[in-house]
Amino acid sequence: MAGIDILASVMTGANATFLADLYARWVERPDSVDASFQELFAALNDDARAVLHDAAGASWAPRPKGGFAPEPEAPKADPKKGGKPGAPAAAAAPGVDPAAARQQAQDAIRALMLIRAYRVRGHLEAQLDPLHLQTPKPHPELDPKTYGFAEADMDRPIFIDKVLGRETATLREIVGILRATYCGPIGVEFMHIQDPEQKSWIQQKVEGAPWTTAFDAAAKKQILQQLTEAEGFETFCARKYVGTKRFGLEGGEVTIPAVQTVIEAAAAEGVGEIVIGMAHRGRLNTLVNVVKKPFTKVFAEFKGISANPDDVQGSGDVKYHLGTSTDLEIGGRQVHLSLQPNPSHLEVVDPVVVGKVRARQDMAGDVKGRRSVMAILLHGDAAFAGQGVVYETLAMSQLIGYRTGGTVHVITNNQIGFTTVPVHAYSGLYCTDVAKSVQAPILHVNGDDPEAVVFAARMAAEYRMKFGADVVLDIVCYRRHGHNETDEPAFTQPIMYGRIKELKTTRTLYAERLAASGALPAEDGKAMLDAFYAQLEEAYQAAQTFKPNKADWLEGHWAGLKAAGSDDEEKEDGTAVDLETLREVGAALSRVPEGFAANSKITRQLEAKKNAIESGEGIDWATGEALAFGSLLLEGHRIRLSGEDVQRGTFSHRHCVLIDQNNQAEYMPLNNIREGQKRMEAFNSLLSEMGVLGFDYGYTLADPNTLTLWEGQFGDFANGAQVVIDQFIASAETKWLRMSGLVMLLPHGYEGQGPEHSSARLERYLQLCAERNMAVCNFTTPANYYHALRRQLKRNYRKPLIVMTPKSLLRHKLAISSLADFATGSSFQTVIPEADAIGPAEKVKRVVLCSGKVYYDLLQERRDKKIDDVAVVRLEQIYPFPRLSLARVLAEYKNAEIVWCQEEPENMGAWTFVDRRIEKVLKELGHKAQRPTYVGREEAASPATGSAKVHQQQQEALVRSALGLA
Repeated sequence: MAGIDILASVMTGANATFLADLYARWVERPDSVDASFQELFAALNDDARAVLHDAAGASWAPRPKGGFAPEPEAPKADPKKGGKPGAPAAAAAPGVDPAAARQQAQDAIRALMLIRAYRVRGHLEAQLDPLHLQTPKPHPELDPKTYGFAEADMDRPIFIDKVLGRETATLREIVGILRATYCGPIGVEFMHIQDPEQKSWIQQKVEGAPWTTAFDAAAKKQILQQLTEAEGFETFCARKYVGTKRFGLEGGEVTIPAVQTVIEAAAAEGVGEIVIGMAHRGRLNTLVNVVKKPFTKVFAEFKGISANPDDVQGSGDVKYHLGTSTDLEIGGRQVHLSLQPNPSHLEVVDPVVVGKVRARQDMAGDVKGRRSVMAILLHGDAAFAGQGVVYETLAMSQLIGYRTGGTVHVITNNQIGFTTVPVHAYSGLYCTDVAKSVQAPILHVNGDDPEAVVFAARMAAEYRMKFGADVVLDIVCYRRHGHNETDEPAFTQPIMYGRIKELKTTRTLYAERLAASGALPAEDGKAMLDAFYAQLEEAYQAAQTFKPNKADWLEGHWAGLKAAGSDDEEKEDGTAVDLETLREVGAALSRVPEGFAANSKITRQLEAKKNAIESGEGIDWATGEALAFGSLLLEGHRIRLSGEDVQRGTFSHRHCVLIDQNNQAEYMPLNNIREGQKRMEAFNSLLSEMGVLGFDYGYTLADPNTLTLWEGQFGDFANGAQVVIDQFIASAETKWLRMSGLVMLLPHGYEGQGPEHSSARLERYLQLCAERNMAVCNFTTPANYYHALRRQLKRNYRKPLIVMTPKSLLRHKLAISSLADFATGSSFQTVIPEADAIGPAEKVKRVVLCSGKVYYDLLQERRDKKIDDVAVVRLEQIYPFPRLSLARVLAEYKNAEIVWCQEEPENMGAWTFVDRRIEKVLKELGHKAQRPTYVGREEAASPATGSAKVHQQQQEALVRSALGLA
């Protein structure tokens, strides 16, 4: 139970010798020492015992299952000096009264054990709940009696050697300091942290309850001003917009000064940009009082005026989901603040925010300390405990590809989630327990003690800046109204809301406290509130005629880009690259440093790449991808590739990071093309989809000039990130005016590997397609994949790209391209027409339209059967649907029937999406075939069969049927 920190202060001088000798005797024979010392030594852990061993001057070896045991040559007492032969020396030092020394040591160690108990468990008795619905129960480990102390011992001086800032103190004084520190309005959880420096820092910050004397009159006035603005805004809105949903912050208004304090403290430490993420509760208050969105603009949105100018397209969102950004001067420093928009899927914004922070740090070159840009995440208590993406975000916090130098988490702990009370909302003691998984310190604080909240908020920011790690501020407060302003909370929580109705507001309580102490007269506090109401009224009147005149979403790093679909001209630079550059990239792909022990199988792959580049033929999928990456690097763009096992690639095809077989050293060929090039990063992610996809999406929001790709280990793994896809990737541009150029790589194709590893659920992405919001593609050639990747950065706008990447085609003998297909004169093809020299178009009886891997099955069967009256046309880009390109191809085959062939079951894949679109093309052409015919697997609940034999039979049948052989 007791450790090194408990013994350090008493292991000095004569005490050390006396205790060490006693301990050595106890190890040899426990009953040879006084019973009180038997109990004391038995309570020590291995670290503490090691201190005693060292002090005894003996050499000790750890037991296999813990504990320490003397080695055979442990020193023995000298019989000539009165020691018993074979027994350890245990004589008291000269001039030391053994009884007094024993008492002193017992007192000190027991006191230190008590101090440690408060550090570990003091929060259990902290006064955190403003509602006082649950009184903390006394914990036995916080009772001095547990350690053998009696009332008579309370006023005896005890030697504690500068612990708690004292060299000696009475037990009464010790307990007083401990209770003020750990059992007052702040409850600190930090003893789960393994880093001793971090623990020591926290102890020094909190012990002695410095928040009770930390604020002068000016600071107290500032806190009251911030509370006035927070409460005043909510009260004003409630009066002006009766019954309107706004998800107000009433009961948790102290969150506003807490966040403002975090920002001020971080700015003072050098942070120049802060990205905030939060759900809807308190968002409007944060927008106006923290990020300084004009009151007039918010009131206009209440009135129904769009947040965007008339010339900006987009469906928009309700006001309590919107974000904004601004530049503020804080403490003499310019700080950029942004609040990310967020859907009602609460915590899903968390990884998006930290991904954006990471991108900003990378762009600024802050890649070591990562302190210049910071994330603040605001959470609700139920969501923090209940949403798995919270843990996924925490789990990324110290990983090399995802760390951001620490996030400050602020929980507005309403002690309720919609109608769910804590006992039903989480299994642990606190809603914050998940944060212990990354050893984050947790500061619980009573929301009705604003000074304690502000102190804890400043401490949280300072911790992040010093240690580059996550920290949690848990503000225990309440929710004055229901889940929204039209809800009746007493339906389900009558006792809680009966108590809330009796409570004065936090601002009122604090104003009364300042008045009573003489820090700020009551009339000054009232004048402060009246002045703020007057300011709000002025903004309210101005809102009646307010009209937005400027959208700022394409400024800063997005300058020069445009909104797709707007009146501005859409431009796309060529995606081809000259042969000389392609060969330069290709040469680097097969080059490894001298002395680098590459795997022999990799060496053969590199040699094959070299031969393909030199001959100009046989470029496979992985090489095509690498040519796209390498050429972009040479053109000044960075590459970020992220996902599970992306360095090697799930199918051992990519190998963008080579590993020395002798020493595990890493080498990236694409980062060694030429001097001065940009760098590629490839990160094998943690086993997470939602968190990592959200992170990489967030990265694209900050940096439109880096090609950012997320790859699923299998395409269907993205199912676990569906919220990110639905709420951000597919819809954020129209909802929130936020573009993204994210590339999602989703291995897809029916290879007989069963239902879990066949389908990337192409149909789900197509269902989300509208307003040209993203591109969804299923390529058949390495060159087309290359052009599509380069196209992402060669447009004057940004759109997400969803790619159904292949598995068997990675090494398929026909799925290759020539170097000329990448070079000057080549381009991306949305539709690839018939590639073989079959009969004349007028004699073609059937045109098979398809996409992806099934093309090669059709091609091989047609060649094997020597069929010359069936054309096979590939739809490479399914959305935006290439209506004009497809029409040009189909116009040649005036007499043919049109078939759509796919591997997926009829209710899946692209069929239900392309069916009517192909029909429309045919009707516009006046084609003989009025609509396409479906060929593929029958409707099914499961994506595929688990039987390889049945799979093969199905595949052969659909191929034969498509070619008219069945």
